[in-house]
Amino acid sequence: MERAGRTIFSNVDWILISLYAILVILGWLNIYAAVFDEQHKNIFDITQQYGKQMIWIGAAVILAAIILLIDVKFYSAFSYILYGLGIISLIIVFIIGKEISGSRSWFQVGGFGVQPSEFVKFTTSLLLARYISTLHIDLQKTRHLMVALLIIFFPAALILLQNDTGSAIVFSAFMLVLFRFGMPLKYLLIPVAIVLLFLLSLMVDKLILTGIIALILIIPVIRFRRKISRKQVVAAILIALLGVGTVFTVDFVFHRVLEPHQRQRMEVLIGKETDLKGAGYNINQSLIAIGSGRLTGKGYLQGTQTKYDFVPEQSTDFIFCTVGEEWGFLGSLVVIALFVGLLVRIILVAERQRSIFSQAYGYGVACILLFHFAINIGMTLGLVPVIGIPLPFFSYGGSSLWAFTILLFIFIKLDASRYEFL
Repeated sequence: MERAGRTIFSNVDWILISLYAILVILGWLNIYAAVFDEQHKNIFDITQQYGKQMIWIGAAVILAAIILLIDVKFYSAFSYILYGLGIISLIIVFIIGKEISGSRSWFQVGGFGVQPSEFVKFTTSLLLARYISTLHIDLQKTRHLMVALLIIFFPAALILLQNDTGSAIVFSAFMLVLFRFGMPLKYLLIPVAIVLLFLLSLMVDKLILTGIIALILIIPVIRFRRKISRKQVVAAILIALLGVGTVFTVDFVFHRVLEPHQRQRMEVLIGKETDLKGAGYNINQSLIAIGSGRLTGKGYLQGTQTKYDFVPEQSTDFIFCTVGEEWGFLGSLVVIALFVGLLVRIILVAERQRSIFSQAYGYGVACILLFHFAINIGMTLGLVPVIGIPLPFFSYGGSSLWAFTILLFIFIKLDASRYEFL
């Protein structure tokens, strides 16, 4: 037993586990504050959200222990099967899933809801890592890159069909993993440029934008015409056509593809919609709550915006408002520092791995957590559209907590066994 204990626990990264435990406990305390009820003061009251979260935290600890007990080779060997099970769960949810807030993306199990899209993030991370670590895979080759993109965006497409846009967009974070392992920079910049063009097209006249695109591409061609090859000229023309095509398809996508609430949120972001009682209500109340906390906050359980439910979804998507209001700027900095510390530690641990599989999986963990962290806090500050994704380890909900726990602890297990051959 002593030898087994050393094998399972002695090599784990206690810094990662400590950061995880601190964030989970802080999240639980903030959920308690966000939905605090004078009639149910007991934080262990399982009829309230904080009581249920306590149960989910307990289950997450058991999940983490099980993950550390499983043979490390399981995660690589069964990555295809786990990915397949994830895809099957996304398909089944179309048939027997429950619709919540317009998205058919939940299984109802008794009084609890389970969202399969949260768990598919770790199965996709595993399969992508397995594929990247395959001998002779070169992400500079188009056919290899296309397979990797299929692994990423096939589940994302199924989630998008469930009308869960926020969860689908999260999968774009895996593009950073591909870039780290050899994907050319242009494939990372093109989607970013398209998104920026999309937003600019909503704010700037299309003919003016088209002229700017033409000038940006034509001037270098004219200036360096003797040094530019025919292939580069053709590439410039194709980029220009892609840019112009994006500009002139914006109206169709905006009015025919996006849902009304999505259009409103984008209009709020770019300043075309200022309805503080409608589309802009959440963000406005969020900013009021965070701003009212000032430097040191109003004190734990003393948040007036929190107590009187001014901010919708304050225990889930807008949980950071509670931090800002009750803990203030300094408390918010501490929480942000903990998340940044976790992300930096994951990357450092990923870089010390002896196998490409473990390293690629580690970067997948870091990219998913970074996306959730940055977008969620950006939503509460009005910097990005409200797309409804949770803050890892903080937001109320069993599915997200379990999924993030599994995602992180598989990596902790891989790191603890890094001297074993994978």
